[in-house]
Amino acid sequence: MKVRILLLTAMTSLLCPQLQAQQFPYKNSTLPTEKRVNDLLGRMTVEEKVGQLSKLLGWDMYSKNGKQVTISDKLRKAVKEQHIGLLWATLRADPWTQKTLLNGLNPVEAARATNAIQRYMVDSTRLGIPLLLSEEAPHGHMAIGATVFPTAIGQASTWNPRLIQDMASTIAMETYAVGGKNGYGPVLDLARDPRWSRTEETYGEDPYLIGQMGTAMIRGFQGDKLGDRDKIIGTLKHFVAYAAPDGGHNGESVSFGERSLRQYFLPPFERAVKSGAGSVMTAYNSIDGIPCSANPWLLKDILRKDWGFSGFVVSDLLSISGLNGGHATAATAEEAASQSIHAGLDVDLSGTGYGPNLLKAVQQGLVEPAVLDTAVARVLRMKFNLGLFDRPYVDEKLVAQKVATVQNKMVARQVARESIVLLKNDQHILPLSKSLKRIAVIGPNADNTYNQLGDYTAPQAEGKVQTLLTGIRAAVDKNTKIDYVKGCAIRDTSNSDIAAAVAAAKQADAVVLVLGGSSARDFKTSYQATGAANVDPNTVSDMESGEGFDRVSLDMMGDQIKLLKAIQATGKPVVLVTIMGRPLNLNWAAEHVPAIVNAWYPGQEGGLAIADVLFGDYNPAGRLPISVPRSVGQLPVHYNHTKPKHHDYVEMSAKPLYAFGYGLSYSSFDYSNLQVNLKESGDDFFCTVSFDVANMSKLAGDEVAQLYVVDEVSSVVTPVMQLKRFERKNIAAGKTASYSFQLSKEDLKLWSTSNAWKTEKGKFKFLVGASSDDIRLKGEMELTRDY
Repeated sequence: MKVRILLLTAMTSLLCPQLQAQQFPYKNSTLPTEKRVNDLLGRMTVEEKVGQLSKLLGWDMYSKNGKQVTISDKLRKAVKEQHIGLLWATLRADPWTQKTLLNGLNPVEAARATNAIQRYMVDSTRLGIPLLLSEEAPHGHMAIGATVFPTAIGQASTWNPRLIQDMASTIAMETYAVGGKNGYGPVLDLARDPRWSRTEETYGEDPYLIGQMGTAMIRGFQGDKLGDRDKIIGTLKHFVAYAAPDGGHNGESVSFGERSLRQYFLPPFERAVKSGAGSVMTAYNSIDGIPCSANPWLLKDILRKDWGFSGFVVSDLLSISGLNGGHATAATAEEAASQSIHAGLDVDLSGTGYGPNLLKAVQQGLVEPAVLDTAVARVLRMKFNLGLFDRPYVDEKLVAQKVATVQNKMVARQVARESIVLLKNDQHILPLSKSLKRIAVIGPNADNTYNQLGDYTAPQAEGKVQTLLTGIRAAVDKNTKIDYVKGCAIRDTSNSDIAAAVAAAKQADAVVLVLGGSSARDFKTSYQATGAANVDPNTVSDMESGEGFDRVSLDMMGDQIKLLKAIQATGKPVVLVTIMGRPLNLNWAAEHVPAIVNAWYPGQEGGLAIADVLFGDYNPAGRLPISVPRSVGQLPVHYNHTKPKHHDYVEMSAKPLYAFGYGLSYSSFDYSNLQVNLKESGDDFFCTVSFDVANMSKLAGDEVAQLYVVDEVSSVVTPVMQLKRFERKNIAAGKTASYSFQLSKEDLKLWSTSNAWKTEKGKFKFLVGASSDDIRLKGEMELTRDY
């Protein structure tokens, strides 16, 4: 009897805190979210509120000892001293974090780590508030074992939002399976200067294309409702105009007026916000003298008032500290925290911009309690809506069924296939025959695992990534001999062996030469506190692109052009494959090489996908989402520049080498039967533009039909042309497909001289074609009144 009483007493003492916690309204899952938020907010101290806005770097918050994964003392300290509410990149592994395949976490270990972290938060803190775990996920979850997809510039080259939505759903499932609830991405920056280091992370130069891709990512990430299983919230980056810095310098000022911002830079974010995006990240740069992380016009007027954004705003890493640092708009860290939170920035990525500085600012009266409560409520609301309070843990047994599956790899291969852009194919040299007796595979990117993955990529297990060399070996007949010679590196010229490459080429029936760039981080490179790479003239890695690696030239680096010219001089049929993160100088190749295939950074299945195209197992239909310039002297060279039309330079054409929307196919297509039908309806109109596309070849293929609009006369200066619709369709050999696009006043509006949106009366020209400089059909429409 005495033993039973002791056991009962022990059980009661263990259960009491849980029973008591269940009585708190915020723990009651049946109550509306707002009631739970208000109840919890009313129970929090000022210190706990400030802590909810601190998102610390997460990869030091676990300890790994063999197969055992537990929380670290660093987490205990952060929770005790800062009452933190969020972690970033807990599962990230790369040279910056110093997490490798040995000391990092495989997917099952990752789930174990996040469960341990959440269990500590729920069971060992006063209020039991779980953490929101944010992870890098722009082209796959940046964690060991996850599937690696093409980078964003390649994703955009598919011109297939449906496919990108499928890809995003896959990324969300993999991230959710291991405990992440927030994926960083999509990046919605307009890439206006390819010298900028992060061009690969963007969807290119056009606001409409970027908006379509960004919306697809958000739908794939988030699903129909916040809190759905296998879904996460996205974070739109970087708000705003980050990709067009003066001189291509990462994070520096931009020079655009309000009209340019509203008509070009803001619309992709608006589309994604109105698709339900849960989070937005501010940019490092300033606009017209105001840093984006302390800009109430952007964060309050535009984002919340105009667009109705209801999620939370997060800083980029250390950008709040930039206010009293590089930007010098605040004298102290407390003033910087006050500027940001009053501007509408809710969460500090770093834990050093807010944290003790925000607490001091509140205590000094620099931040009103109501302002703090508003920011904290936004974070708590998201946690409740994501189901974190009710389902804080993940099922470790399901990880293998969701991460790096065969199906996920198939999606990665399809995205890579559809992203490949055929730039040149003289005399139909492609596709190559699979029965060639001997093929030389040459170049620094022919068999380099990390060079084809791009920035924001975790370490990869041996054999996981399919390079082009492995892809070619898998594609050709067993009797075909494959000779591989690297020839040179991307940048380093100390170990080039062009003679060996030439010797291999001379013996071959065809040469596949793989050149370009690299964003592959290594352990020799040093990194800034923000994660951007330091450019060190004394250390020559392959890395010439990726965050921090801005360029003054777009020429291929090292001995690559020497290698290209030497191989071409052999007289053998040469196919140039470019694997790169930004448009590079292809002038010589375009003039002398018969076939050019651009693959950007095609991800882990990229080698198989490129081989599919080279040998005709897949008919390419990728289109450029960004113009390829002839010279940096042309920049900016985007197709939709404002009127008037450019005139040529003394030295060369003003046109890019390859224009926005350009891409070839093994099929040929004929456009016909353009119809324009206008119907006015009250305060709006509906204009239907339809046409037919016939496949004139004997091979089925995809055609990306594009509709551009010209506002012929307007009260403010408008673009020379602007993409408004596109669609990628597969058309069988000898068959015809019909395309139909509908436009309304929203599609033709401009930011008027009265600082309001307006669709003006007048003539609009419709241009339909295969690219921005390959217009096949023309039509027009006239509006008789303003809208």
